[in-house]
Amino acid sequence: MRKILLGFAVLLVIGAGVYMRSHSRKPPVEVAYAGNRQVTLYSTTAQVREPIAVANFGDRLEVLQRFQDQVNVRTPHGVAGWVSERELLSPDVWLRAKDLEARAAGMSIEARGHTKVLTNLHLEPGRDTPRLRQLPKAVPLDFLLREPLPVPVAHTPGADEDNAGEPAQERREDWWLVRARADTGALSGWILGRFAELDVPAPLPDYTSSAGMRIVGWFELNHVTDASGAAHAQYLVVGAHGPEGQPCDFTSQRVYTWGAKRQRYETAFVESKLCGRLPVKVLQTGAAKGSPEVTFAFTDIASGRPEERTYHMYQTVVRRVREGSASARKKPPR
Repeated sequence: MRKILLGFAVLLVIGAGVYMRSHSRKPPVEVAYAGNRQVTLYSTTAQVREPIAVANFGDRLEVLQRFQDQVNVRTPHGVAGWVSERELLSPDVWLRAKDLEARAAGMSIEARGHTKVLTNLHLEPGRDTPRLRQLPKAVPLDFLLREPLPVPVAHTPGADEDNAGEPAQERREDWWLVRARADTGALSGWILGRFAELDVPAPLPDYTSSAGMRIVGWFELNHVTDASGAAHAQYLVVGAHGPEGQPCDFTSQRVYTWGAKRQRYETAFVESKLCGRLPVKVLQTGAAKGSPEVTFAFTDIASGRPEERTYHMYQTVVRRVREGSASARKKPPR
């Protein structure tokens, strides 16, 4: 009986300790969210430390205290540990990231690709904007919008003296709004364009490279079937000439159709010397949805006015639809 009572007393003490510990937790001073695929919590801020828990991207963490660039946080499971402040997102940034993802989910896709290297995903375009998380290599991306920005200049001693009398040339770089399909789910943000690679379907890269065109986006207009029954997509490709950072999203467009006689793609339409703006809208017309109508916004190079152009395709013929012209929408002669 004494052993039973003693065991009961020990259990009572342990239970009381657990109860007191769970009801006397230090209240948080604020909340934050895990800003990487996995955020490791450590036992201390010292160099010699041990990992004690892992938080996944987006986990809500309670902030208990701060020490320099280290933050003591508590997980939803009640485990407290130290993390780097750089691995946390504030509630404001987290809400803005959710809003951005909601808007991006409804945008049209201009191109598809993947990350080439470890890449920072930002809330806004620019190197100094809040970072949402890092994307590993080979993450699939949907490209939605482009924004050219000046490249930050590193001021080095004597640089101004060496370049005295020379006109300043501002370098610019492409930032892309992308929707990443990462292991933690879809997440949208801005990345540097040079850290990603487009997955352009063959044989479009061969055709455009011979024309000196850097592809910005491509769109399936329709599909045609050859004598063997194989289906072939017909494409609209938009691109630019020269390096990144140009003011226009694209300066030329080409339509590639499948030639049944030669069993290869042929260039059906070419237009250059324009200043196109994304997104490009491809609308299908006709009962069989085989005659695409292509619409995109652009800036007229001569006047600088924002306008809109519409093109109609019938079989392999592409024509621009002039405003107020009903005949332009009619089928061209066969």
